[in-house]
Amino acid sequence: MMHNNQQTDRGQVGIGTLIIFIALVLVAAVAAGVLINTAGFLQSSAESTGSEAQSQVSNQIDVISATGDVDDGEFVDEVNLVVKKSPGSDPIDLESATIQYTSSGQDVTLVHGDSADGDSFETDSISGDDDTVLSGTSDRIGVTVDVSEIEGDGLAGDQGATLRIVDESGATTVYGVNVPSPLGDRSVVNV
Repeated sequence: MMHNNQQTDRGQVGIGTLIIFIALVLVAAVAAGVLINTAGFLQSSAESTGSEAQSQVSNQIDVISATGDVDDGEFVDEVNLVVKKSPGSDPIDLESATIQYTSSGQDVTLVHGDSADGDSFETDSISGDDDTVLSGTSDRIGVTVDVSEIEGDGLAGDQGATLRIVDESGATTVYGVNVPSPLGDRSVVNV
């Protein structure tokens, strides 16, 4: 008779060890889910922040020219800007823009359209299809600020103001208005 000397060791796992193993797998799955959700949230936040930053940098308004209407040879009572969008900008809606008017005596935020207290600016199409939206780089819109409504009489010779145009994306264009002196008998001056 022959005996088989082969050993048949068998490993056994208790029910406690099996429960611990399943619990570890579940904890790892939950942790992986949290990491994936956090990564997705951070990615979407980064994309949103990047888009906002890009539009604030690229959506610029260029002031091509600025003139002032002279009232009785003493004051500039209206400032007229001709603006266009800079190359690479998205369409810019001036109806959603604001203008921060700052001078030595005034600091006023102007909105588009008619305002009962005079804190507004007007737009008019010079070239293009719309009188408030700059769609293409060839579009030109005239922006009119009634300085006499803000300053009383207007800006006298050697006075100035700062116009800070902020569009809907938050992009800011700053233009300094400088009234020449003497105004003399001119009806329009470059400012």
